[in-house]
Amino acid sequence: MKLETNLPVAVIGAGPVGLAAAAHLIARGLTPIVFERGASVGASLLEWGHVRVFSPWQYNIDSAAKALLEAAGWDAPEPTGLPTGRELVERYLAPLAALPVLAPTIRLSARVTAITRLGLDKVSNRNRESAPFELRWVDADGSEQASVVRAVIDASGTWARPNPMGVDGLPVLGERAAAEFIDYGIPDILGTAQEKFADRTVLVVGSGHSAINTALALLKLQEQAPETRVLWALRRNRLERLLGGGLNDQLPERGALGLAAKQAIDAGRLQVLAPFAANRLAPADGRLAVIGTLNQTELTLMVDRIVVATGFRPDLEMLSELRVAVDPATEAPPALSPLIDPNFHSCGTVPPHGVVELTQPEANFYIIGSKSYGRAPTFLMATGFEQARSVVAELAGDSVAAREVHLALPETGVCSVSFADDAVPATSCCGGPAQSTTSCCVADEVAKAEGEAGCGCGATARTTLSTIALT
Repeated sequence: MKLETNLPVAVIGAGPVGLAAAAHLIARGLTPIVFERGASVGASLLEWGHVRVFSPWQYNIDSAAKALLEAAGWDAPEPTGLPTGRELVERYLAPLAALPVLAPTIRLSARVTAITRLGLDKVSNRNRESAPFELRWVDADGSEQASVVRAVIDASGTWARPNPMGVDGLPVLGERAAAEFIDYGIPDILGTAQEKFADRTVLVVGSGHSAINTALALLKLQEQAPETRVLWALRRNRLERLLGGGLNDQLPERGALGLAAKQAIDAGRLQVLAPFAANRLAPADGRLAVIGTLNQTELTLMVDRIVVATGFRPDLEMLSELRVAVDPATEAPPALSPLIDPNFHSCGTVPPHGVVELTQPEANFYIIGSKSYGRAPTFLMATGFEQARSVVAELAGDSVAAREVHLALPETGVCSVSFADDAVPATSCCGGPAQSTTSCCVADEVAKAEGEAGCGCGATARTTLSTIALT
């Protein structure tokens, strides 16, 4: 539906996909207003800024953003280089956000709390599609603000809502009360967080690349602090497939993760617990008792810290007054869900898609980026850029361009199989090796169940990039 008013288009989130949407809006002659909950653009990326991604720069830069930067004389990174999260912000997002055409549109430390149609609640029908949106947001001073906009693009990601420790999708009993002992995601173990991990017994929970990176960082720390002990808990018993399948490919940085983890296990430096299900956490004399089952046998672990690296999920609370449809399983838009379901798809088998799959019952409202994938861990940043391009074209009234495909992905080494199929050999990537060093060979069903994908693609934070390597 073409927009006829002079109101701006709200973009929630100033990560790579949100700023890509803003760049496309500017290129189309529309005015964005960008709301970023963090104190800087790319705030979520900076939280894992010490981590290097697998996908090179050429797949991490949006076309409209690149055009704006190059017109301003931007010094582009080497296309084949592999950036860290911090480098993505410092060399790309920060220069983009500083451009005079974009800087005035960005609101930092602006946390959106609710969205509605101006003067209408969720039930009201009259003139609904022509009514503008009202966003409620809280500024840096904690004051509540309101902004009226013509359309809303939600690119807020999922980084702020990590999955809990429980195998059933719920927090383990006592998990919330034990928050002081727990880190979620990928803490900077060799940097700012080193002191709280050194010479401690640490339990790492998760089966994806984030968990492996965390375990390897702890082993690196062990060289300086020899009393550091590392326990790695997999909630599914698929270790050999994880190390020998999804990680053992021709992408050197990613393949090195599997090799390093296997060597550490063989040397006895990394103790693996699989399958392990935690049932309860209980503080005990300054430490934490983890009560659970290992191979269905009751077990109590005494640890000093836990790192939960089990993926992320979308926060839909601020959308409660909008007419939003999500799949009951994946929490993705219903038309997109079957294309990204991690039971059947890897990030390499998700087809290009755009406004058709992202259209909601609420006209002129769209969820894009990693949040559009809900709980599916198969997000590619380049796919998010294409979503942004397509949605903005639709908002500009160019329905033809909105339905074209403008996406060139790297060659993939994946095969078209169900990843719930136990027949996939453990010694290969989907039954065969990746075909080139730009391949996007996926991890197995275990990593997917833990909320991780195996490509150098979607977001660790589900904001951007999910597969990573130690810096």
